[in-house]
Amino acid sequence: MKRPQSKPSRSLAHTRASSTPEPLRRDAGEYGNHAIDEFLAGRLTRRELLRYASVLGLSSLAFAGSGLLAPGKVRAQGANAVAGKPGNQTIRVAHLMPAGAVDPLTVTDAGALCLLNQTGEFLANDDADGHLQPALALSWQPNDKADVWTFKLRPGVKFHDGQPFGAKDVVATFDRLADPASGSAALSVLKGVLSKGGTKLVDEHTVAFHLDAPNGNFPYYVSSDNYNAVLLPANYAGNYEKSFIGTGPFKLEKYEARRGASFVRHDGYWGDKALPERVQFAFYADEQAQILALQGRQADVMGTFTVQGGIGILNNPDFKVIGVRSSAHRQIHMRNDVAQFKDKRVRQALALALDRDVMVRGLFKGRAVVGNDSPFAAIFPSSATSVPQRKVDLAKARQLLAQAGLANGFDVTLTTEKYMEIPDLAVVVQNAAKAIGVRIALKVESQSQYYGAGTYGKSDWLDAPLGITDYGHRGVPNVFLNAPLTSGGTWNAAHFRNPQYDKLVAQFVATLDVAAQKQVSAQIQTLLLDETPIIIPYFYDQLIAQSTKLSGVHFTALAQLYFDRATLSG
Repeated sequence: MKRPQSKPSRSLAHTRASSTPEPLRRDAGEYGNHAIDEFLAGRLTRRELLRYASVLGLSSLAFAGSGLLAPGKVRAQGANAVAGKPGNQTIRVAHLMPAGAVDPLTVTDAGALCLLNQTGEFLANDDADGHLQPALALSWQPNDKADVWTFKLRPGVKFHDGQPFGAKDVVATFDRLADPASGSAALSVLKGVLSKGGTKLVDEHTVAFHLDAPNGNFPYYVSSDNYNAVLLPANYAGNYEKSFIGTGPFKLEKYEARRGASFVRHDGYWGDKALPERVQFAFYADEQAQILALQGRQADVMGTFTVQGGIGILNNPDFKVIGVRSSAHRQIHMRNDVAQFKDKRVRQALALALDRDVMVRGLFKGRAVVGNDSPFAAIFPSSATSVPQRKVDLAKARQLLAQAGLANGFDVTLTTEKYMEIPDLAVVVQNAAKAIGVRIALKVESQSQYYGAGTYGKSDWLDAPLGITDYGHRGVPNVFLNAPLTSGGTWNAAHFRNPQYDKLVAQFVATLDVAAQKQVSAQIQTLLLDETPIIIPYFYDQLIAQSTKLSGVHFTALAQLYFDRATLSG
């Protein structure tokens, strides 16, 4: 966890405040001005201020131009892009095979979601720093209660088939995603936040989202952070793989299920034209096959690269591995309603048996940060830094077990999925538990076996007394706080039910002011450390591996890859 920032001296804060330009104050509004005041008082870092400003739809460049953030540096969108003119290069991607049909409505796997953003665009983009950047929306702002958010759309944009993009397309897209009868995968994000009919057309280039309840982080729900939310035409009728219809810098050339896909430059794109002529994806069954393609010079880049699977690439000077911080993590759940884990002291004991620093070094070679058993990752501005970090303490763990009447330990089965480093993590947990007398048997299953039907009574994930589940990156903690931990949460594998927690989460979600979010965050983190329904030992970096000849690739913590600024040398 980050250390709390030291406060600037009174004279420095006064100097900064008096030099804050009036136009910036005027445009920032009530919440933006409060964030500026928090920054001047030393309670927000420069990075946190910029990220919060992006949620409110305020330009980071306006802050940079004001001189408020000097001597720091603000990077404009695309500022690290490779300069050049469109050419005839082809970028080859060794890509994980999509798990099923590629359809924006139903996609959930990394193999498919990355294909969506080759041709599709979002209202806003969640960049590598967690800042929201304008895309098909130019600006957005909330009302006073943060239960209505109004977005101004970019004019002059057309879909690849020539249809103009406008507010009607936004309304149709989000009505489809929010419809419980549509089979939408985005309901895991939008349920209880935005209902069908809540997206209102204001005029041709303005939409207003009328939410089910106030939500201070709503722009993330309609950004690239919600990978299902690519904008489609109002008259979209399905069969996406035939067209990959979108507004982006590339358009579909060919898609072959289980083999690959190719996309070519769209010369009618509203923004800067793509530098490469073509991006060619070849599908592979697993990471090792992708790595072999990269090593055999059959590909220039691969996404979703893991440390434990690719040591040969990490140590090879012909390739480079690039990472971005993320909120992706593992949740070790303990069912609060079974005999072994009913007593919170038992749950605390298991958490105290784990050496998180050793996990970060051993499983990720340092490309991760330790977790503190709550979903509040260090990358979130709302994460309170005042909550003490839980550390390994075997003596305390044994004491807690004895107090719970389990001085001789107990037997339990840990069920989990065969995915990335998770089987190795299961062994680490098993060995750590031995030191406090807890005897764990391992049951490692395929992902399809582990998740089953994804409903209580029909899923090892939701039914096992002890399990480890993968959670991919989100730009804000809202989904992590709700689905796995609230009393009615659809992913509540811990069977955790705490009215005070539910109340705090509702308060956090409704809060727009970042300082107030931090205050509620501290209460949530403290409660979760006490109750310990889950253990979150680390948050790991999202990685890609590429040839040293390739530059200009952008990617997100959600495994989306952007090639419009990519070039090959030599």
